[in-house]
Parts: sequence; C-alpha cells; structure tokens
Amino acid sequence: MKTQVAIIGGGPSGLLLSQLLNRAGVETVVLERSSREHVLERIRAGVLEWGTVEMLREAGVGDRMDAEGMPHEGCVLSDDDMMVRINFKELTGRSVMVYGQTEVTADLYKAQDAMGTTIVHSVEDVVIHDATTDAPYVEYTLDGTRHRLDCSYVAGCDGFHGVSRKTIPEQKRREFERVYPFGWLGILSRTPPAHHEIVYANSSNGFALVSMRNAQLSRYYVQVPLTDKVEDWSDDRFWERLKSCLPTEVAQSMVTGPSIEKSIAPLRSYVNEPLRWGRLFLVGDATHIVPPTGAKGLNLAVSDVYYLHHALIDAVKKSDETGIDAYSDRALARIWKAMRFSWQMTTMLHRFDGEDSFAEQMRKATLLHLSQSETARRDLAENYIGLPF
Repeated sequence: MKTQVAIIGGGPSGLLLSQLLNRAGVETVVLERSSREHVLERIRAGVLEWGTVEMLREAGVGDRMDAEGMPHEGCVLSDDDMMVRINFKELTGRSVMVYGQTEVTADLYKAQDAMGTTIVHSVEDVVIHDATTDAPYVEYTLDGTRHRLDCSYVAGCDGFHGVSRKTIPEQKRREFERVYPFGWLGILSRTPPAHHEIVYANSSNGFALVSMRNAQLSRYYVQVPLTDKVEDWSDDRFWERLKSCLPTEVAQSMVTGPSIEKSIAPLRSYVNEPLRWGRLFLVGDATHIVPPTGAKGLNLAVSDVYYLHHALIDAVKKSDETGIDAYSDRALARIWKAMRFSWQMTTMLHRFDGEDSFAEQMRKATLLHLSQSETARRDLAENYIGLPF
C-alpha cells in the first residue's frame, strides 16, 4: 500500500487526525494493534474542553455530541463541607462538554467508514523505517503476513506503549516525569449523578471525584494507595469511602448501585521532547501523559492534532514545511501549560503520604482564596475550559 500520511493508532487522536486530513484531501491509512471492539470498550475521559468541542464540529463529527452531550458551565471544589463553585461561563464566556471518549471514538469511526478510510486492525510488530528521509515506510504483520505501507509522513498516535516514540533514538530524546504516590479507584454505575456538576473533593479521608457520562450513568473516583488492588474494594466499601470524602449535602443526595466497571489508574505526569523526528510526528499519549485531575488527557491530544493537521495539509498540498518545522515547539508550549495546571490541581486536592499539618492548611488556604478571589477563580476557569490553541 501507499498513502500520504500513515497514522499509527486508531484511538480518538489518530482517527481525528485522519478525519481532518481526509476532509482536506490528504490520504491516510490508519494502523491499530487492537480490534475495533476492544478500542470501543475502553473507558476513558469524559470532559471535553471548548476547543475540543469546536474541533469535533469542524471535523464533521459533532452532531451526536451536541444532541447527547451535557454542557457544563462550572464545577465545584470542596474541602470537607466547604464548597466553592467555579463558574466557567461567567468567568470566561465558555463551558465544557461532558461526553465520553468512547462516544467520540464511535463517532469518528462512523465518519471514517463513511469516507472509506482504510483502517487496519489487529496489526502486530509495527516498525517505522527511514523516518529521517523523504520516503519513510511502515512495516507490520497482519494474519501472519508481513506488509509494507509507503508514505510521505508518519503520525504516531499509538499511546505510551506504542512503537512511535521508541523509534526516536534514546539519545535524541529528553523525558520528564513525576510519579504520584497514589492512584484513582474509579467505578461506573447506572445511577443518577450525586451532583449536577463535577465535584472535586478534598477531605481528611483523601480525594474523591463526582462525575458523570449522562443523566443515568455516573463516574466516581476515590484516592487509593498504589498497593491497593481492585479486588480489595467491594462496591459497599467504595460507596462508604466515597461518601466520607464528599461534602455532606452531596453525599446525602447520592444514589448507590452495583458497579458496571471498576479499575485503578496510577497518576503521573510525563513529557517526551521533541515531538518530531524527521517525518515522524508524535501525538497524544505517545509523547505526554497528565494526571486526570485537570481533565487534560484527551484534550491535550486534540491540541496536538490541531497543530499537526494544519502543518501536514500545508506540507502535502502546498509543499510548505513551515508548520511541520514548528510543530514540536508549538505543541510543547501548550503541553507544558497543561502539565502545570494538572500538577497544580493534583497537589491542591490530594493527601500525600508523610505530609505534615502545614500541607493540609495550604490546601485549605488555597480553596479559601479561590472562594474570595474572582481573579483566582478566573485563572482556574481559563485553564479548565482550555487555553487557546
């Protein structure tokens, strides 16, 4: 096969990049190591920044999101029973959209199928060749047969464990990482959300999050040690811990029920630099990971796609490589700002092992400052709804 842009990874970032390029007349082939069914079963993020919402509309995949998504004009931060609302709409003029990543991915698959894009699933042993030349190509195995895909550019959208980042020689990369000493135990339940907005709660029992996927599907998290396992947590134990972390008025309104999904996610911040090596470009989790505290994971991948799709269109259609030369620096400038915000939110809302009483008072003082300072609330709101691309 031959194409203009080979995209490794059939998750939302790879599919969105393909969709935008196809609409501009740039040919793509998408290679994905998992089956489509597996990709669509992944439970992931559900809060979309305003810029992400606009990008999905631009890509022609926003209709179902607009019909079924839940616009949120604010969120709540709490410390025990102290609650502070951050009014996104009032402070920034914009809001966020609660719409699950799984739904975004399904919408993109449907749109890509309608356009006739070649998406090859269940590929193995992917190898990127000659990325620093004008004629890169990708080899992969499918059903025991080795295949070759010639292309002009390669976009690595294959996540942290994919081949793309590792293709860049180790001596050519810099890695930055902060591993947090706790994880999030999350459950999905077919129950109405305990609050109409997302609640980020700090308490003497640790962090908790109240979120949702729709009016009858709730997503909840509690902070747990990294040594805990899912099987250590019965549903009853989870609900008891969750209620103990939430403000009384939120806990009292909660409807509990059986979990339909339960998992533990470790928290860390990670950035790989650069995002480009020759004609190979890294996107999303292939090059950066953020804690879920600030709802930046998928949104940060979308901002990478924003910069890269414009750059590739100019390179393919106009032979103008200005955009691809600037891609890494432009994307990293926004990545580091999102990293700062996620680190700030994580530090402000979690209890750390071995911390002293001073740390607890700093968290309380930060929330009190937010309650009294419109400037502080606006800064948080601007970062939460998404900085400009």
